[in-house]
This record gives sequence, structure tokens and C-alpha cells, in this order.
Amino acid sequence: MKTKLIIPFLAITLLFSNSVSSSTVYNNDPEKDRVIVYVLKNILSRYHYVQKELNDDFSEHVYTSFIDGLDPSKRYFTQKDLKEFSQYKYQIDNQLKNSNIDFYKLVYNRFLEKVTKAKTTYRSLLKKPFNYNKKEIIDVDYDKIPFAKNETELTDYWRKQLKLSILGNIEDAENQQNEKAKKDKNFNKKNFKELEIEARKKVLKNMDDLYMRIGELENSDWYSTFLNSVVSGFDPHTTYMSPRIKTRFDQEMSGKLEGIGARLQKKGIYTHVIELISGGPAWKQGELEADDIILEVAQGNEEPLDIVGMRLDDAIKFIKGKKGTEVRLTVKKKIDGSIKIIPIIRDVVELEETFVKSSIVEKNGTKYGIINLPRFYIDFNDLSRRDAAKDMEKEIERLKEENVQGLIVDLRDNGGGSLKTAIEIGGLFINKGPIVQVKYRGEDPVVKADTDPTTQWQGPLVVMVNEFSASASEIFAAAMQDYKRGVIIGGKQTYGKGTVQNVLPINRFYQEYPDDLGALKMTIQKFYRINGGSTQIEGVYSDISLPTRYSYMDFGERDLDGALPWDKVKQATYTATNSYSNFADVVYNSKQRVMNSEKFTKINDYAKWLKKNQEERLYSLNYEAFKKESDTKTKEGEQFKDIFKFDSQLTFASPKYEVALFKKDTVLEEKRIRWHKNLQKDIYVNEALNVLSELKMNNNHVAVKH
Repeated sequence: MKTKLIIPFLAITLLFSNSVSSSTVYNNDPEKDRVIVYVLKNILSRYHYVQKELNDDFSEHVYTSFIDGLDPSKRYFTQKDLKEFSQYKYQIDNQLKNSNIDFYKLVYNRFLEKVTKAKTTYRSLLKKPFNYNKKEIIDVDYDKIPFAKNETELTDYWRKQLKLSILGNIEDAENQQNEKAKKDKNFNKKNFKELEIEARKKVLKNMDDLYMRIGELENSDWYSTFLNSVVSGFDPHTTYMSPRIKTRFDQEMSGKLEGIGARLQKKGIYTHVIELISGGPAWKQGELEADDIILEVAQGNEEPLDIVGMRLDDAIKFIKGKKGTEVRLTVKKKIDGSIKIIPIIRDVVELEETFVKSSIVEKNGTKYGIINLPRFYIDFNDLSRRDAAKDMEKEIERLKEENVQGLIVDLRDNGGGSLKTAIEIGGLFINKGPIVQVKYRGEDPVVKADTDPTTQWQGPLVVMVNEFSASASEIFAAAMQDYKRGVIIGGKQTYGKGTVQNVLPINRFYQEYPDDLGALKMTIQKFYRINGGSTQIEGVYSDISLPTRYSYMDFGERDLDGALPWDKVKQATYTATNSYSNFADVVYNSKQRVMNSEKFTKINDYAKWLKKNQEERLYSLNYEAFKKESDTKTKEGEQFKDIFKFDSQLTFASPKYEVALFKKDTVLEEKRIRWHKNLQKDIYVNEALNVLSELKMNNNHVAVKH
């Protein structure tokens, strides 16, 4: 196993991507900026779950958060800059109350100056080799290292960071050469000098590409960073969404968009087609292919627009459009470089990977079903459309028709989504009753229940989770655990996001403003289990805890600054199903298998090793010492290279209804084949199946009222 250094060289978090090119000074619409701040502070103070006073502590949070957001790697600002900025450190609260953004304008304008200077700095430093024999180290713990004292020290920060990147590239190249030399005895290796020159060129190109992307951002992008510094003072999940980010959020929640159904990527100045979405308009039309380059875009018979050099988000704006309209793409074909005009009629595109999918596997002569739910999706603008609950109900029915005797619901990496669908999905596994409790600021909790007495699935149930299972996933898992309806298996505990966010369009509170002001995703409620405990911070503890690579990492809600605390409310009235006659025995047997498993023991050791490496933040910049450190880590890592290699020898297959679709949709078939191969090699799925195969339903169960 080759352990690569994870070097956060210029970790500017671009959680947004609006507009076209960077300004040289603050020149945004001051009235619009004032209105957004005015509305935000009023919405937050009235409706956020936490009642927070705008005071000096709040001001200090915004001050620190915004500066860190612009310069997380301490590559732009010096202590001299901070001294000038600090005049506002305890004044931002007062400025916000008056819808004043002088602090933002000062820091933003200085930032633009520094970005321009940075381009000159790194290009100058990369013109000649560094001294790789010099004994020196670099500390990449940017949260703890101070800002540079002056411009000279700032340049030295840059020098060390660039040098570290080059050392990493040289080492990678040397390792690649060694692998080739093993296969080819006549392979001629390049010497250190040659590799160093290539590494500097590569780092220069990476830096130029990065600054080209930074250059495409304008004031509104950075202003979003400032606004998020303000709203994050209430809690980590309250965020400002620009109009474009709001559109993306809606697409993710609904699993659909209107357009041609192609994934695009900017490479240099060109817009490349990366993938066609199965079943989408471009896929059906048949002429557009992956790796084609889109040169021009025309709306029907109108004059085409040249998109070469245009930022990706703006190009996408012209390519997307309403269902039924035509777009004509002038494309350079990947096969022969020919230029071709491809007409496509836009349509609703469903993002298939967002939706429920299932597989069937036979173990010891018994059929079991696995349902993967990547997100609790819903289209709030059209509730008649498909959503996670409707699809889950349909998928269970299809699996029942194929006579599966047990069911796994895989919620690994499911970050949540719609509370409504989480409640309805919970109701598919119980007769009826409460699923979750929600609480507004200053009010008593309200029980949200499934009122449908129908039980879609009455057989054995195992719910798979991991450290990335959050929010709605935790509601469902907690309900199944509290009802004793299913066995929860996975990482020690889930993410721990027990809060509810609502998306509020800002124009709703300032209707006379003509432009779209974006939206505020704001925390308005907290979740509580039906047993009274919050899923906030604690998440859901697995009945069967399996070692993962994240077992010892600082990860989850509990590690976020400003996360709301755990608390509890009165327990709801509910009746546990007491579904299994051997629940405790099954859990015990699994724990014994895991404890005695060489594979799981190795995974646990690997997690400890990763934690140790995560805490190491010092690197040598002397090449020999750097190589020695890296070789030591590589040698240590060798013992873990095969820990995830596993083969259950089980065969996974699609349900019959989906197999019929493969005749028309070979792309879908290929995706399912890859998924089934991954399931076969998944040690966690294998143990979930072991558990599922042992569970015995308690036919004469006695309900226990809580």
C-alpha cells in the first residue's frame, strides 16, 4: 500500500460557484448586499432554533470564520493585515445591526490584492530548484501555526509549501519508475535532476489551473463566504445559498433536473462531456459521447454561442433548459476530431444513482434482498412524483414477489434528506406509531407518527449504517432500534446530526426586491428519538459495531465547532414489536465472529494507524529525510494493503423487473454489474447477511408498551 501525503496546499473551500470573473475591488450592488444582510439577521433572530444575541462574542466568530474561510492555509494575510482587520473584531455585530459591511469590503479587497501577488510569488519560486539538502521541516497544522509576521516570512511559507509538493511529486515519479523497472529490465530511469524539473512543471501547472478557477469567481462568491461566516454563528448547518446553489440543492433533493442528461467538466478552456446519464435525452439521441468537447451552444435555430473559455457554471446555464425545448451543440468528436452539430430535445432527467435500488442474493439456499437507499429524496415542488418512500414500498413489493426471506436496508453514506419520507419509510416496517419527535425553539416536542396500519415488510430486517449515515438515516435507524424491529450494524455510531433545516427564499421576506436574493437553509428544529434521547451529537449506536477505517478519527457532529448540544425530552408512547426470538443470541454471535476475524482485527489496526498518521503534521523538507519518512510509512502500510480484499463467493443479481430493462439500457446493466461485484467483495455486507440469516421471527411475540 502506497501511503500518499495529504497536503492541503491551497484549501480554499469553494462551497459556491456563481458568476464569471474576479473583480479587482469591491464593486457589487451595495443595495443588494445590504438587503441580504438585513433579511438574514431578522430571519435568524426570529426563527432559528437557537436564540442568539449579536454581541462581541458573535462578532469575534464572524471575524475569525471569514478570515479563515479566505485564507485557511495562511498563504495571503500577514499579522500586519490582521492588525488592520482587528479594528472590526468586536464591531461586526454592530455593523450587522445597521446592515453595514465595511469589514467585508476591507478584507475582501485586501484578499484580491494578495491573490494577485500570490501568482507572481509561486511562479517566481518555481523557476529554479529548491535546496533539497537543507535540513528543515514544515508544519501543516494550519489551525495552529500563526500568520506570517511580514511579506518576507509569507514568501517563505510559500517556498516550503511548494517544496513539499515537489518532493511528493518526485517521490511518486520514482515509485512509478521502480514499478516499470520491475516489469522491464531495459527501462531507463530518469535521474533526480530530471524528475525534479518535471515535478516543478507539474506543480506550476496545478497552481495555474487552481488560480484560473479562482479567477473565475467574483465578488458574489466571496460574499457568500462572508454570509456563511455570519449564519454559521448560530450553528454549523445554517447556511446561505446563492440562487445557483439553491438550484443545485433542489436537484439533489428531487433527484431530477431539466436538461440534456450529461455530466460536464472543465478541462483547461474546454467543456468536456464526462458521462451520459442513462435514459436521459442525450443518451436517447445517441450522438453525444463521453470525452466529446462542446464548442458552441445554440437555442434551437438561434445563432450559436461560443462557450470556449467560459466558466463551467455559465456554460451549463445555456445547455440546460426547459423540457421540450431544443438545444444544438457544436461538438468536437473524441473519435476523429471532427466537428458536428448535435440537436437534442431537453427533458426531465432523473439522476438514477440518487434513487433506491435492490439486489437479490442466495445464501445457504435462502433468498435475501438488499435495498440501497442513497438519500431520502423528494420533489417538494411536485409531491405526486416519485420519492424515497414510494420507491422503497415498490421495491419491497418486488422483492417479496421473488420470495426473499430477509431484508437488508443499506444506509451507509446516506446523509439524510426529507423528514417526511423517513417517517413514511419507518412506517413500512411497523403497524403504526410514532417514528420521531421534533421540537421548535421554546416549545414542547411534537410526535411525528406513521398512521398507516399496513406493514409492507414483516420479515427479518438488518439496517446497515456507517459514520456518514446522518439526519433522516438516523431517524429511521433509531426508530427500528427503539421498536426492536431491526438489527443496526455498522460503525460504532452514526454521524450525529439531530437537527432539522428549512429552506427559506429570502425574497419571501423582501418581496419588492426584483432580483433573486438566494435562500437561507436554517436550523429550526431538533430531532428526538421516540425513547426521548436526541440523535444530536450521539447519533445512533450500532447493535453490532464493526471496525472501519474511521473508527478512531475525529469525525461527525461532535467534532464540529458550534454544534448544538445533546439533550433529551419525554419519551413518546410506543409499543416495541419484540420481533425476534433470538435477538440477543444473534448479536452475541456476530460480535464473536468479528472479534475472532483476522480481517476485522486488521481493519481495526489499520484504523489506529490512520489515526496516528492523521496526528502527524510535521514533514521534513530534506529529500533524504523526507524519503526515509515516507518509506517508513509505506513499509508500515504494506501490512494493510490487502485488508479490504474479500470475496464472499456469493452471487448478487438484479430483480426480474430490472433484468427486463437491461435489453434497452446497457448502461444501467453495466452499473448494476459493477455494484453486484462490489457487494460480493464487501465484508460488511457479508456480516450483515450472516446476521440476517440467523434472525428468527417471534411469531408469538408479546408487545412491550413504552
